[in-house]
Amino acid sequence: MPALSSRTSALLVVFAGFGLASAQTFRRLGACPTLGCVFPPDQTDFLAGQLFDIRLEVHAPVNGSEASNNGVPDEKFTFCIQNGKGSCTDVTKFFKVQDPVLEKWSFSYFEDLFAKDAGTPNLVNVASKAYRGLSLTKPGTYTAKLSYNGGSSTVAKWVVRKPATKRKAKNVLFFIGDGMTQAMITAARLIAHKSVNGNYQSLMQMDQMENLGHQMTHSIDSFITDSANSATALYTGKKSSVNALNVYADSSKSALDDPKVETIAELFRRRIGGALGIVSTAYIADATPAALCAHTRDRGQSAIVVTEYLNGASAVNSTLHWPTSCEGPDVLFGGGAEQFIPGSGSPNGTDYYKAFQAKGYKVVRSNTELSAVGNKDKTLGIFSISNLAKWLDRNVLKDNLKGQKNSPTGDGTDATDQPGLKEMTIKAIDILQARSKNKGWFMMSEAASIDKMMHALDYDRALGDLLELDDTIRASIAHLKKIGELEDTLIVVTADHGHGFDVFGGADTKYLAAQTTDRKKRSAVGTYAASGSSGYTVADGMSPNNNTIVFGSQGPNFPVTWNPRYTFAAGFGANPDHREDYALQTKGPRVPAVSSADGAVANPNDKPDGFSVPGTLSVDESQGVHSLQDVSVFASGPGSEAFRGVYNSVDIFFKIADVLALGKTH
Repeated sequence: MPALSSRTSALLVVFAGFGLASAQTFRRLGACPTLGCVFPPDQTDFLAGQLFDIRLEVHAPVNGSEASNNGVPDEKFTFCIQNGKGSCTDVTKFFKVQDPVLEKWSFSYFEDLFAKDAGTPNLVNVASKAYRGLSLTKPGTYTAKLSYNGGSSTVAKWVVRKPATKRKAKNVLFFIGDGMTQAMITAARLIAHKSVNGNYQSLMQMDQMENLGHQMTHSIDSFITDSANSATALYTGKKSSVNALNVYADSSKSALDDPKVETIAELFRRRIGGALGIVSTAYIADATPAALCAHTRDRGQSAIVVTEYLNGASAVNSTLHWPTSCEGPDVLFGGGAEQFIPGSGSPNGTDYYKAFQAKGYKVVRSNTELSAVGNKDKTLGIFSISNLAKWLDRNVLKDNLKGQKNSPTGDGTDATDQPGLKEMTIKAIDILQARSKNKGWFMMSEAASIDKMMHALDYDRALGDLLELDDTIRASIAHLKKIGELEDTLIVVTADHGHGFDVFGGADTKYLAAQTTDRKKRSAVGTYAASGSSGYTVADGMSPNNNTIVFGSQGPNFPVTWNPRYTFAAGFGANPDHREDYALQTKGPRVPAVSSADGAVANPNDKPDGFSVPGTLSVDESQGVHSLQDVSVFASGPGSEAFRGVYNSVDIFFKIADVLALGKTH
């Protein structure tokens, strides 16, 4: 997901980081429709023995439609928990913990858009308590009841699922194609696999996985997710709010004291003690990799994320008891050198390369160094400032790597020797295998720029990175078979959310560019019978015309031509004003819209020969946004049959946890 829009950023300043009032756009606090808040909220499922915090809040709005109690919150609220049909026992006796100190604060929010336009926020005073590092080990139903204001109550129903007792897989390789939908997979197949009379002569590796399912991606308090709360659902089995990583977003001033939930990586470390790997083509503190280890309401706190990677949650806030951690992953590969080079982006401005080396890490900063490093040590690989280069630029349009000044050393040179997802993943497997001590390993490998390029409406680069993911899956299966680990490894491939992308026809790019009016340019788009066939897959080394970029050295499963005259016509369900010509953007990733006094407008330097496409979003959005659609889940290996069917995103966590037998009832 890209940087927050100006509108969202402005709202978050006002909300101090919490959710959007009761109907649609604005809320006093996400997942808290009443004046009494219980986190974890109603409809939460737990893995037996999974650690979590409880946060209770009682709100007293001073003004607005919910104004109550003269703005004075009830400080003598009570909270009890009932297991099954038993009695409701005070939380301190139920968990055998001491009652924490009462916390008090205030926050403001806009009740609706009219209030925002008028600049009249509502003030809310809060009384709160937090209970840290708890767990429920007995499977069954629980009722959590918060009582306040002399008779009001908030009730949360919790379920502790019965855990699997037999471990089915030694290793888990979890691939995430960020933002990847089935429509994108279909488009990637179209351009990279030959079809004869409508029959494909080869298939994507994802097409050949043993089991297929679909997961629903709604968040806890909005039906469109970002990559932080969607990754939280996948890794913890808990819904959360936009921008939140493994916490329930509360209303406190700090983004670091929100109630935490234990992740699959933390559980794997605590229960099994195996090796842990995190690989991404994004900057390594981005939401999807960060969500394996970090706990914060604000996904933008990159320095905090890197601190948690190295030293665990206690290093971020030692006053908050959190007895679990995925501190010190055995493998950490990606971009984001700005968090390691000493300066404004690194934790406390220190040299975090040296900090990792001091904890026994080997540090590599190029594909050459990655290939040469041994397998016995923990390894940090940071290969670029910010995100890694896209597959298309790294392999086809290599001149786009020049002039970036993005070397991970920080010396101002270009990061031209970057590994791809395949190189990072295969090397990570070898290191994890060497370090696992036969306890097994867990790795997440993310193709991040499927999402990032879909946001930019750069479909070619998005599909190039999707094909790289598919190639990585294929290579990983072959490598696992070679080293004798395939039969012991569960492989899961999915996305965290979708985008409203689809292919609807073909386009004659030469004819389109030759026309002089928008309406005539649109006549270059062919639908149904006029859509034609793919112009991408041609004999290796052949060039239909002088304008076609030919590239075949990657072998099968990638297009040979990347800018044929006859290409696919695709669109987006949520986009800014932009121009479209369906041709490859050769000078680097697209910038479809730019800022103006009237908000985001079509970039005049992008697709100048194309036709105008009006936006469907608020004018402060300069990129496409995520969509509601379900996303596919592919799985192979021991326990993979559990991934068939249609289910909620949180179920991914429980399915993986059961394959590893991570739940404990005592």
